[in-house]
Amino acid sequence: MSTYRIDQHPILPSAHREPVSFYWQGEELQALQGETISSALFANGIRTFGHHHKDGAPQGIFCANGQCAQCLVLADGMPVKSCMELVRQNMHVAPADGLPELPRYCTQAPAKAPTPELEIPVLIIGGGPSGLAAAAQLGRLGIRCVLVDDKHRLGGKLVLQTHRFFGSTNAVWAGTRGIDIATKLEQQVREQPAVEIWLNSTAVAVFSDRKVGILKEGHQYMLVKPQVLLVATGAREKTLTFRGNTLPGVYGAGAFQTLVNRDLVRPTQRLFIVGGGNVGLIAGYHALQAGIDVVGLVEAAPECGGYKVHKDKLARMGVPIYTSHTILSAKGTDAVESVTVARVDEKFRPVPGTERSFACDTILIAVGLDPVNEFYLKAKEFGMTVFAAGDAEEIAEASAAIFSGKISGLEVAKALGYAAGEVPGDWYRMSEILKSRPGRNFGEQIPDWEQGVFPVFHCTQEIPCNPCTSACPNGLISIDESDIRMVPAFSQTGPTGKSCGGCEKCVTTCPGLAITMVDYRKDPDFPEVTASYEFLKDNIRVGDIVTVLDTEGKELCDVPVTAVRALKAYDRTIAVRMKAPKAFAKRIAGIRVQKPEVTSALEQSVARMEDDAIVCRCGRVTAGEIRALIREGYRDINQLKVVTRSTMGACGGKNCGPLIMRLFREEGVPMSEVVPNVPRPLFVEIPLGVFAGMGEGDDHE
Repeated sequence: MSTYRIDQHPILPSAHREPVSFYWQGEELQALQGETISSALFANGIRTFGHHHKDGAPQGIFCANGQCAQCLVLADGMPVKSCMELVRQNMHVAPADGLPELPRYCTQAPAKAPTPELEIPVLIIGGGPSGLAAAAQLGRLGIRCVLVDDKHRLGGKLVLQTHRFFGSTNAVWAGTRGIDIATKLEQQVREQPAVEIWLNSTAVAVFSDRKVGILKEGHQYMLVKPQVLLVATGAREKTLTFRGNTLPGVYGAGAFQTLVNRDLVRPTQRLFIVGGGNVGLIAGYHALQAGIDVVGLVEAAPECGGYKVHKDKLARMGVPIYTSHTILSAKGTDAVESVTVARVDEKFRPVPGTERSFACDTILIAVGLDPVNEFYLKAKEFGMTVFAAGDAEEIAEASAAIFSGKISGLEVAKALGYAAGEVPGDWYRMSEILKSRPGRNFGEQIPDWEQGVFPVFHCTQEIPCNPCTSACPNGLISIDESDIRMVPAFSQTGPTGKSCGGCEKCVTTCPGLAITMVDYRKDPDFPEVTASYEFLKDNIRVGDIVTVLDTEGKELCDVPVTAVRALKAYDRTIAVRMKAPKAFAKRIAGIRVQKPEVTSALEQSVARMEDDAIVCRCGRVTAGEIRALIREGYRDINQLKVVTRSTMGACGGKNCGPLIMRLFREEGVPMSEVVPNVPRPLFVEIPLGVFAGMGEGDDHE
């Protein structure tokens, strides 16, 4: 098996799929059945997929979501996005170097075949958490709908999430892992005969006659006219401009999680993360679970924007988090070799003399999300009855997207005239709670008790989360039912008169791994402390000496492991018991899993000197080129397009458009003076032959 594959994972089962032979530049390689080309290449240690025709720059994966074309390769002679195309037996894959000659379909234009059309009550674009939840609601009401998704499996980003979800236990399966929620939602949808599912099918445009163009199953172009359109297309990741920002090895957190958690491919040995929101923090945890060193994480703001329990979890496992820091450059010739960061002042300007460099082979960009709402906006413009759900409506956590989909499903039903479409009033309240940002931080409250057994809560911030309340069999843990954002409270005696028995269920159920159990019953001076552990069981054994840390990641002491429990009821979370001095016992929040030397900086800073920060990846247009034109007086992005060809690549300006707007702001240009780019009629590019009815199997020439 390839050293780049993950053979064992603490949460995910090993991949048991048939091998598939394919060829890369004439060399025979092995993939797995149902694997994308990009994942198969990474599994064989290949990260450079081609070289740009403009300057020969190496090209690699970036979004792994079909939103750009940086991973373009030639598959059996045809250009394809390697992150979207599945490997086929004996497929010949070649890099898209420069401007390769492509095969011609025919010597003359083919006869135009009639375009199939379908009228349907509801069309749902997107099979992620919100789209699935909406489809399930509509299916239960017997409302016929078509659910379209461009991937080869349903679930969206849920299939990448191995951690337990926050939110409400009753409303959105809080305490359950994202991968398992995806299975639950898919099962609910597939049980509904009224719901038709089209996988590997891409919505490409919304037209003025209120029809939606769809490339069905990758080869048949269709027009679908729905009575109601529901857009549940999720979000795309934001990116940054910095020197070396397009080197192979610089890519988004979604691409990383796709490789690691969906395809069980280890794409890196040493990872550095830019961005302290939930996406970046969770990706760092997923990396550690996959046996990847996490060298560090930088966040430009004074505090991470993600949940504090996510930040604390990463810190106490041995990952340094540098707030008020930013990335300056990525260095490397054909791939990332190091990253240079620096502290920033109150205006987010790098402070000279604070530069530090770290050896790494991958830089993860996790600096926020933008809604994929093009279909929604165009449908509104054309007067369609349209709704948006999930991140396409508002960026929030996946639990909020699930509940948003449930609400949208009923709203769609109501728009169609179904009496059952009334949304319960408390649903909107719950939706707002699930969408809420992190609230107040109350600071850690260590209990005074030093007898018996009881949990210690290391979660101190207001976030929507309540799985611990249902985990306790004696009802000792409570959160205000009117607002699950409150921090949990513990009572030594429950409603039945029973006290804590040390069952550890609250410890192993907590999504933030933020509850420990302290047991004084055997030895008051050296009580046993139980902490959650979500790594391979073979990595920790009874008798091992481990380093324990407090909530903020400060080292406390070394302690012996006295028990390792991996019960089926704990759902792949291991309960590790340790014997600790009572002076530290209640402060212990977790076990360090990464050695300190992994995170050491290089002796000297090795910042990249050439100013080659790229704004438009498709055209290799630099930030310097755009800034120069702005300073000359350009205010119309369409004029910038003519001069530089930015926004004219395969992504259609989805990635570079926001960056250009940011450059205008940085140059002090009021947004009221900026003329935005005119969007393309088609939001996603497809082969022209498809419109002529040429599908798979048609002969070239």
